Amino acid sequence: MITLNAITKKMGIRTLFENVTATFSTGNRYGLTGPNGAGKSTLLKIIMGVEEATSGTVTLPKRVGFLKQNIEAFRDFKVVDVVVMGNKRLWAAFAERDALYEVEMTDAVGIRLGEIEEIIGEENGYEAESEAEVLLTGMGIPSPLHNQKMHTIPTDQQFKVMLCQALFGNPEALLLDEPTNHLDLESIGWLESFLHEYKGTLIVVSHDRHFLNAVTTHIADIDYDTLIIYPGNYDMMLVTKTAARDRTEEENKSKEKKISQLNEFVAKFGAGTRASQVQSRIREIERLQPQELKKSNIQRPYIRFYPPERPSGQIVYKIEKLSKGYDDKSVIKSLTMDVLKGDKIGLIGNNGRGKTTLLKMLAGVLAQDSGKIELGHQIQIGYFPQNHEEVIDKKSDMTAFEWLKKRKEGVYDQEIRSILGKMLFGGDDAFKPISHLSGGETARLIIGGLMLCNYNVLILDEPNNHLDLEAVSALAWAINEFQGTVLVASHDRDLLNNGANKILAFEENKLHLFDGKLDEYFRHRS
Repeated sequence: MITLNAITKKMGIRTLFENVTATFSTGNRYGLTGPNGAGKSTLLKIIMGVEEATSGTVTLPKRVGFLKQNIEAFRDFKVVDVVVMGNKRLWAAFAERDALYEVEMTDAVGIRLGEIEEIIGEENGYEAESEAEVLLTGMGIPSPLHNQKMHTIPTDQQFKVMLCQALFGNPEALLLDEPTNHLDLESIGWLESFLHEYKGTLIVVSHDRHFLNAVTTHIADIDYDTLIIYPGNYDMMLVTKTAARDRTEEENKSKEKKISQLNEFVAKFGAGTRASQVQSRIREIERLQPQELKKSNIQRPYIRFYPPERPSGQIVYKIEKLSKGYDDKSVIKSLTMDVLKGDKIGLIGNNGRGKTTLLKMLAGVLAQDSGKIELGHQIQIGYFPQNHEEVIDKKSDMTAFEWLKKRKEGVYDQEIRSILGKMLFGGDDAFKPISHLSGGETARLIIGGLMLCNYNVLILDEPNNHLDLEAVSALAWAINEFQGTVLVASHDRDLLNNGANKILAFEENKLHLFDGKLDEYFRHRS
């Protein structure tokens, strides 16, 4: 169980949350939600003691698993050892035992070694390596990598190792900040199953709506400068929260109408002989004062890719025997397919199987080894790269307004401000230097550039990374409504289900184009 007592956090003049008192009970799985900047990651850090609250206290169980993001600190350790480090007491015992074996053996050293062996036994240390390997294998990290140094394996695999570290050692509470960010669909499915079996207290931050709905039993929502816990998953929370807000607004309207009638009576008879009735109505007016409704901090961007200025031909891409490899490894081999006007193709598959490689070749930023990519008539391509710095120089002092204006020749300032407003860059935020933008702000700015330029083909590589739930939902709607052609790689099932009408699956030894939505593809595969 985790208990928060009167937690307040202020950042300068801004209050993230105030006087929050809440209990996260054992056996429950809580989704911590709120828009970008609401304070979700900050609250997790406060719970872990990594960051101090302005005021208030936190009570934790003895053993807590926490998903760390500082993979560089572990670069020279073996993968399996990094996982075992999730149990601090056990890892400290291992380290002390190894150090004592390097010194001269005395009675005192022998006694201490005996005590350490007891600790290792209490922490199930003799099974630690095999338990770590079970976690790694479940997360899709093959056995040959388990004894390699962290910095020698791919970055996405390193993040999986950090997730295994958080899960290791049966922690009594588990805090996960965006655990699905670097996971493929297969690994996300494994994690969902693992968390369903987890018996402790889980608090998870995620922008994957499907994941939250699948995993959580409660939602802890940061809004109105506080934290409110709702029973049920994310979709159930939205219904409850919206209904409560609507109910309060209706009650306020009813109170305002009644107050207006009472004020008319007081104004009419205030100076007359009905003083007692007037005083009674004044007291009623005071009692009926409407509940003050704090402004919600949830903001939804308005994403819409407007109809292309020049529609494309019926065949957008004609791909023949396309191949691409790195070193001696073939990633795409002899791919032949047509992409047709109006296709919304979702690319799925385990990391490293070539989704980004294919999108880069179709976007014209990477050359194929062999084969042919033939573009259709009047193709205009808009590209959203997985690595934002391919299109935005994050070290630049250029403002968001200036970057967007360079995207389209002859565009009016008013049109730029309109796009920025829709992407939640209101007021002075339009003139923020690019170097100061968060990941979510950078993603919204790139999407704004795609909206501005009226492309008829969109190539989107993990566009949902860094976006909050509201923005991902708005993006899915925009893709679905777009009159052009879209190829989008993502591990977000909600985005793919609502935005894609075809699935290009990068399966183990082949690419399979399925005509239908993601859920239909999974049913077909099973």
